[in-house]
Amino acid sequence: MELGFDREKNRQGRLAFVRRHALWVRRVPNEVWSREQADLIDAFLANAGSYALSRARYLEMHQALAKRRRPGSVDKHGSA
Repeated sequence: MELGFDREKNRQGRLAFVRRHALWVRRVPNEVWSREQADLIDAFLANAGSYALSRARYLEMHQALAKRRRPGSVDKHGSA
């Protein structure tokens, strides 16, 4: 199946973003980037109830992904 985008270009773009962010983290004082990181995480947690994905469904999805990545026994928590 042909995808509507260039995977390699997308991958390179993501790598470039990670490199830029890593440089920014190294350049700015810890108080600045750690506060921004904390604000982002707090926003995710505050909004977590807005998603229709239940804990049980998330764990099912995690198990399925884990099985595809590493065949073998996977417990109900997605661990090998």
